[in-house]
Amino acid sequence: MVADNSQFPADVYKDTVLAPLFDGSKVHFIGDLMRINFAHGVMLAEQDICAAEAMTKILAALRRIEGELDPEAMAYSGDFEDLFFYVEGELTKQLGADLAGMLHTGRSRNDMDHTVFKMQLKRRLASLLGRLGELIDILEGVASRNRDTLVVAYTHGQPAQPTTYGHYLAAFIEVLLRDFGRLLHAAGALDLCSMGAAAITTTGFAINRERMADLLGFAQAQENSYGCIAACDYITGVYSAMQVMFINIGRFVQDLNQWTGFENGQLTVPNAYVQVSSIMPQKRNPVPVEHLRLISSLGAGHCATIINVMHNTPFTDMNDSEGEVQIAGYGAFDTAERALALLAGLVGAVKIDEERVRQQMEKSCITITELADSLVRVEGISFRQAHGVSGVLARHVVDTGSRLSQVKFEAFVKAFGDQIGRPPKLSESEFRRLLTPEHFIAVRERPGGPGAAALKASLAGYRATLAGLRGEANKLNQSMAAADARLRAAVDRYVTAHT
Repeated sequence: MVADNSQFPADVYKDTVLAPLFDGSKVHFIGDLMRINFAHGVMLAEQDICAAEAMTKILAALRRIEGELDPEAMAYSGDFEDLFFYVEGELTKQLGADLAGMLHTGRSRNDMDHTVFKMQLKRRLASLLGRLGELIDILEGVASRNRDTLVVAYTHGQPAQPTTYGHYLAAFIEVLLRDFGRLLHAAGALDLCSMGAAAITTTGFAINRERMADLLGFAQAQENSYGCIAACDYITGVYSAMQVMFINIGRFVQDLNQWTGFENGQLTVPNAYVQVSSIMPQKRNPVPVEHLRLISSLGAGHCATIINVMHNTPFTDMNDSEGEVQIAGYGAFDTAERALALLAGLVGAVKIDEERVRQQMEKSCITITELADSLVRVEGISFRQAHGVSGVLARHVVDTGSRLSQVKFEAFVKAFGDQIGRPPKLSESEFRRLLTPEHFIAVRERPGGPGAAALKASLAGYRATLAGLRGEANKLNQSMAAADARLRAAVDRYVTAHT
């Protein structure tokens, strides 16, 4: 059968492009499209661009349409190109083409689309920031309860030095706070309203762009009208920040994966987060950790898709930044919500196996750095000399398969004498104390260190930082809610005053 290409839309174009776009738009964009219609109508009347009586009829008709819209029942027929023309068609049915057509004075689908996209991203970003704040809260609580809980810190995959679980989690908290800040910074570009740019150069009508921004919950109008339509950095900024967040989460999850391994075992996962093998009775598989790694990778991939679509596109109006890619990007937000929720639950449930940690510390000699540091302070020798003495002891432990706490004091005295040429001032009891992980932690009170006072100060600072970031993030929700109330009131006043 030969396709009929004489009428728009061609069947294949309808089926592969227009219908899928319509189906996505009716789910995601219809509410904000109606908000823009109401706001634009109010502004046109306030600016005396359209007569009050005419706009009263338009606003009243829009309310009827809004009340009757049923996205599930809306099927794409090809009678209208897209959702905008569908709504305009409904308005035309009620008012006639001439009166209904007044609503589109001084605007374009271009500025409407980008405004809708920004409103959608603002809403999703506000939700994401709320979830991220909850995760940071949980991490801070676990870190505070584990300020003294010892863990092995690794460098290059090998045991390096003792620290505390609280100190380790504090490092991740800092990263997530920066992620919060990056996402909040990206929200700044979303808070610039595109309405009034029209197709790309504004309009000769005396529209009020700031009034539109106010009624729709934006901080202000985006100034350059060309940039309102052509600049896509509000999209790439959001997804770049999200991609960094996913990468950061993935790196932390990799540590959890290592720490839960049988050979390491310093992190214990409770049964609620463990799956068993179908064949091996002894297996305890902490597969939520793997799922977290997978979800983080999927999220980063969603973000990369959106960013790559923007790559090497022209700096002008284009479909590459519009409905289809916007909807595709929402998968990144859905994935982020899953990742943050699962990570919050898991981190709140896992425990450090303190006995296993001490065994690892003993076998790996990771407290010996502090012995070298202490020898510098107590014995008055250079660090290189102290490093030599401590290195002899470490090699002795490794070669004999013993533990650092089992090293005979006489072996230390001999190593010190061989390296320095005199006996040490240290007593045996002091020598033993210097080898403990508790001493290692206690002396590291520099800002940002694991010492009790330093870590307590850090955590207090993080709480204050989060409170400030949350205050800024809350403005996103508050501005949108307040704008909805203003818009409803403006429509109410206008309709009531002119009927």
